[in-house]
Amino acid sequence: MKMTVIVNDAPYGSERTYNALRLCDVLLKLEDELELSVFLLGDAVWCAKTGQDTPAGYYNVSRMLLPILGRGLVLVCETCMAARGLASDDLVPGCKQAKLGELGLLVLDADRVLTF
Repeated sequence: MKMTVIVNDAPYGSERTYNALRLCDVLLKLEDELELSVFLLGDAVWCAKTGQDTPAGYYNVSRMLLPILGRGLVLVCETCMAARGLASDDLVPGCKQAKLGELGLLVLDADRVLTF
């Protein structure tokens, strides 16, 4: 099954993004054949920022991307990155810049699309 998860919110400040990434992790564990793509839009591009230093005992969104990158794809909106002053060098290794057209293709090709 092909699934695309679109994340829009900032990595911290609410638990929406945290829950989206937790769900992705669970889905990868439950479904061996899952082809998962995560597309980070808007303030969610900060999820892919390398070097996040969170307090002990607090979740770290950039580390939560690692299991997804192990089996899936994490794409980061190029336009949203530019608007926030992020460059490709700022991204967690394995995350890729992408244009909105690539998200369109993922959505058209997916069996399921989830938006957070």
